Amino acid sequence: MAASLDGQLVVAISSRALFDFEQENELFEQGDDRAYMRLQLERLEQPARPGVAFSLVKKLLAFNGDAKRVEVVILSRNDPVSGLRVFRSAQASRLEIERGVFTKGRAPYGYLRPLQANLFLSASPGDVRAALDQGFAAATVHTGSVQARDTYPNEVRIAFDGDAVLFSDEAEQVFQRAGLEAFQSHEKRHAGKPLPPGPFKPLLQALHRLQKEGTATMSIRTALVTARSAPAHDRAIRTLMNWNIEIDEAMFLGGLPKGEFLREFEPDFFFDDQTGHVNSAAQHVPAGHVVSGVANQIKGPAT
Repeated sequence: MAASLDGQLVVAISSRALFDFEQENELFEQGDDRAYMRLQLERLEQPARPGVAFSLVKKLLAFNGDAKRVEVVILSRNDPVSGLRVFRSAQASRLEIERGVFTKGRAPYGYLRPLQANLFLSASPGDVRAALDQGFAAATVHTGSVQARDTYPNEVRIAFDGDAVLFSDEAEQVFQRAGLEAFQSHEKRHAGKPLPPGPFKPLLQALHRLQKEGTATMSIRTALVTARSAPAHDRAIRTLMNWNIEIDEAMFLGGLPKGEFLREFEPDFFFDDQTGHVNSAAQHVPAGHVVSGVANQIKGPAT
């Protein structure tokens, strides 16, 4: 019988998102492929240090006990030879990762569809934007993020922004166009109408299914961390209720910096569409930029 990923939560991740390859990446960015490959081979027996998304991946893989519930696939611009070190590093870290796609500098996001990926994490903003354009939940890891703490070893903790991440950027467009008062008024009038889904709704649904299946040793805790405040909070909560998705914590911060609140929640990863919030969060927790919505539209040259 052919292997299948049906029913599993599939995370596709680049080598730099999973491991700390920043020193090696300097050679890669210089376009010196041979020097990069040579350095990786010289360090073949030297396991790479954990990267930004390491804690998230390790905990998700811990759901695979009596059944295979989570699949993590390396999806990387690395060459196949350098991929040897990626797999060696995974083995040294006791990460049960069996599959990988290495494209030697070519864009890898086209392989997300056959992988049935629920999430793509990469250090390449261009690849992330392309993945989002194709309908996949994707984020650019902030490679300068602090590592996740190990306070909750048996709990996967994930925090999400709302607009342009879990929800569409419909309301954010109102805010950008007409300001806070118009945004609050718009959301109050539409409180009973669910927000359209954003790029990360399918991931939240997959996590919700995984949580309900559960294991004796692992669980999931989720948080909504948003700049919304009352009365705009109403529509966000009602939307999640309409989706039949329960979220464990909700923080309506009314524009306060998110970093210190995330420090208290201690997520294994935080997703936000605003670079300012990502930079604030990265000082305290692993964070990624969702290149989605009106805040990330590429503006043409001034005329």
